[in-house]
Amino acid sequence: MEELRVTKRVKEARHQAKKCRRNGNVPGILYGKDIRNLMFEIGELELNSLVSSYGEHSVIDLNVDGEKYKTLMKDVQRDPVTGKFIHVDLESVDGTKQIISNIPIHFVGEELAGKRGAIIQKEKSSVKVKCTPDNLPRYLDVDISKGRVGSTYKLSDVEIGSEISVLDNLDSVIASISYEQKIVEADDLEGQE
Repeated sequence: MEELRVTKRVKEARHQAKKCRRNGNVPGILYGKDIRNLMFEIGELELNSLVSSYGEHSVIDLNVDGEKYKTLMKDVQRDPVTGKFIHVDLESVDGTKQIISNIPIHFVGEELAGKRGAIIQKEKSSVKVKCTPDNLPRYLDVDISKGRVGSTYKLSDVEIGSEISVLDNLDSVIASISYEQKIVEADDLEGQE
């Protein structure tokens, strides 16, 4: 994993966060059990690249003006209109202790099921897990390429490493496959008679 370099911010008035955003940066905060809250700023492009590569709930090696921390991305806030990042929260974690986090579900083979006229109904988008930071996966792959109409996928059907404990109900449905329903117009029925 790459080391992320950020710059420490001085706690000042509320307008400083707006100024930070105007300069192409995103304000953030680092907090944890054994450290004082530390405000920082990160380039918007760097944060975008990080989230694209590792996801919104990933473990990050953080360098704040030479001080190094192992962190978990706890929250990423976006502007509801533009979708731009407006704030990021990081929590300092101990690499040897277990953490609880949500990992996104990545559905593999959606296009194959779609070509057969099926619709994939996604019931869950993430799974709550407990593991050490080094064992936290970027996402959980669920292969639905061989699914048939009427198939359901439960969390218990997914292969998950023994170093990861799933905290969600294993019997919960994460996706199902059904037929595409077509609406027939009354004019179409009259033309067939």
